[in-house]
Parts: sequence; structure tokens; C-alpha cells
Amino acid sequence: MTSRLVNDSTQIKDLLATAVPQMMRSLLTIVGSLVIMLTMDWKMSAIMFLSIPVVLLVMFPILRRMGEIGRQRQDTLAQFNGDTGETLGEIRLVKSSNAELYEEQHGHDEVQKLYRIGLKEAIFDSIAGPLMMAVMMILIIGVLAYGASRVAHGTMTMGTMFAFLMYLFQLMGPASTPGNFFSTLAKANGSTTRVRDLLNEPEEDILKATGLSVDNQTLKVKNVNFAYDPEEPIIQDLSFEAKPNTVVAFAGPSGGGKSTIFSLLERYYEPNSGQILIGDQPITEMGLADWRKQIAFVSQDSAMMAGTIRFNLTYGLTDDYSDDQLWHVLDLAFAADFVKQMPDGLDTTVGERGVRLSGGQRQRIAIARAFLRDAKILMLDEATASLDSESEEMVQKAIEELMKGRTTLVIAHRLSTIVNADTINFVENGHVSDSGTHRELQEKSQLYREYVKTQFNE
Repeated sequence: MTSRLVNDSTQIKDLLATAVPQMMRSLLTIVGSLVIMLTMDWKMSAIMFLSIPVVLLVMFPILRRMGEIGRQRQDTLAQFNGDTGETLGEIRLVKSSNAELYEEQHGHDEVQKLYRIGLKEAIFDSIAGPLMMAVMMILIIGVLAYGASRVAHGTMTMGTMFAFLMYLFQLMGPASTPGNFFSTLAKANGSTTRVRDLLNEPEEDILKATGLSVDNQTLKVKNVNFAYDPEEPIIQDLSFEAKPNTVVAFAGPSGGGKSTIFSLLERYYEPNSGQILIGDQPITEMGLADWRKQIAFVSQDSAMMAGTIRFNLTYGLTDDYSDDQLWHVLDLAFAADFVKQMPDGLDTTVGERGVRLSGGQRQRIAIARAFLRDAKILMLDEATASLDSESEEMVQKAIEELMKGRTTLVIAHRLSTIVNADTINFVENGHVSDSGTHRELQEKSQLYREYVKTQFNE
């Protein structure tokens, strides 16, 4: 997608900013010269007009092949950009896996592929211009021979023939421009198709505002079904409720659909069937921006943007916040101490994806951001899973503070984090097989008892 936005759009820019103006100038010169030549001698002009289809017929196979090569080049460049970005983004995995030689060879193969395509493109470029010039020279020789014949027979003066030839030479420069233009157009054709496809992708309607409130409303999921691939259902007949100011947890084996439930609640995807309601209103009746404003999401990877701590705390928020407000939420998240120790405080840059912060620090910044959003619904996706015991303790304290007065949904792979939840939904194969408190589930669910036994043995 990055390549589509950068390389394909650059190809189109080159067409519109350079090739089209040159083509327009050349066309004006060609049309003006042809009109004057037509008034001078219509017979010789008619020969020239009849030769244009011949020129196009000669050039068409080359232009078509150049279009194919242009599309191959853009596709290969997109693949190369994607692979390079992925490799650099996961450079630590590359090094820890001793995969440097593999990535070096893989990159070399892709560069060689680009080189071979570029070589083909250069060959066809070098053919197109001279071929057009050769056709023009044949045309000039033909016109010259015809003119000489007419001068010999006395049907044309020598002066008219030389004037006609001068205009013909005047046409030679502009006449090569259409060849270059159609060459550039053929290359840009694939780019315009891909950019058009990108522009035609449906956009989320984030501007729709409804003013519906979620205060003291029960979140209800009723008979929801969902699949990324129609042949592989992920969520099947899912139903549960989350009442205001309660903690609803989701436990169960990996791959059961717990994270997909959160994706559906965030409306990254829409259910194939069933409803998600807030109170008695379907959440689809709320504007996307309005709905997502009601949710604070803290995940285990605590995503961060390159920028300052201040920028990450206020990311996506439209209000202005004072330093005192930012320090207050950092205090609530047990993050103020380490931010104060940083060289620039709130204006300290965190690096790409927050690499300058530890996992626990990133997690507490994410929790501070959730405090600042002051959303009514809190979603926690195993927010302490990858932390050491000291960081986990700090983050857990911050989460307990954050959960007060909110409807909280928690995904947990470790039961120790959810045993005190008001309701635990045991999710397997995309549906809630049983629900209740920790004690109730232990009494009535054999699967849950086995799950608990496994967890605490670990």
C-alpha cells in the first residue's frame, strides 16, 4: 500500500506534470504546421495524413509491451518495498534467528528481478524513440521523392517543395514527442489502475454524529456470527452482556475468537449476522467516531507512534490539555516518576513504535492515555501478559484504578487476572460455552475446571 501511495502516484505525477504538457506543445506545433502545409499543397499533406495510421500500427506492439513491463516494474517495486519495510521493522528477529544471510540473498534476488525488468524497460525505451525517428525519416524521404517528381513534371514549384520540407523538418522534433508520451502513458496505465482501485475502496463514515450516549447502558451482543473467510467461521452464535460498572472477562484456549470479539466491538469489522447493542440501540446507529470515543483500548503490545510522550498521550484527541492534566493521568497510571526522570519530560521522543521505552513503560503510557480519554467502556487485551513481575504489579495497580466507574471487558490468558471478575465468559470455537463467576464456573463446567487446573499448574 505504501508503494501504491508513493511510487504509483509518482508515476502518474510524471505523466501529468511532464509528459502531458510536452504533448500539448507538440500537438499545437504539429497541428499548426499541418494546417499551413495543407494550404500549401493538399496532395502532399494527404500523403502525410495517410502515413499516421502506419506509424501507429508499427508503434502499437512496442507500446503494449512497454505497458506490461511498466506494470511488472511497479508490482515488483511494491513487493520489494513491503519486504524491505518488514525486514527492517523486525531487524531484531532477523539477528536473533541468524537470518542475515537469508535476508541478504532474498534482497539480492529481488534487486536482480528489478534490474532485469529495468533492463527490459530500457531496451524498449531505446527502441521506441529511434523507431519513431526512423519512420519519420522514411516519411520525409518519401515526401521528398514525391515532391521531386512533381517539380520535375511542373506541377509544383521548387520554392513550394522547399517550404514544405522546412515545415516537415519543423515537425520532426514534436513528432517524436507522441512516441515518448505514449511510452510514459503505457507505463502509467498500471499505476492509474491501482491508484483508482485504492481510491474506490469504501471509507468508514467517521464523520456521522448521532449524539447517542452510552452512560449507564448495558452492552449486549446477541447471536453474532462472523468469519474473515466464509468457509472458516470464527464467531458462531455469540451472546453475552456487560452491565455498567462491571467487569466481564473472556477466557479460553488460544484461537477461540477472543481478540476477534474485541475487533467486532471496535467495529473494525461488522458481524455477518446478529446484533451488538448499547442499551436497546444497535451500535451501527451511532457514528463510528462517536462510538470509538466511548472506548478505551489497552492491548498487550501497547502500540505507540513515533513522537513525544505528550503526542502519544493526546493522540487522536481533539481537546487541548494542560501539562497539569497530562501529569495527573501519568500519576494515575504510575508513570509520572519515570517520565520526570527523562531528559525532556513530556517532550521526550519515544522512537519508532516506542522502542526507547521498556514494555512496562509503554504499557503505563497506554493506560495514562486511556485515563485521558475518560471513556465509559474499557477493553483490556491481556495488558500485563508480557511484563516482568515488578512492571506487572505497577500496571495492575494502574488498571485497577482505571477500571473504577467503567464497564470493563478483559481478555486474559492467565486466570489470576480475572478470578474477581463479575462475569467470566468461557470462549471456545467462537462461542460462549459457559459463563458465570469463577466459583460458579468451577462448579458447573468441566472444561473450565480443566482449564483452571492447567493454568495454576503452569
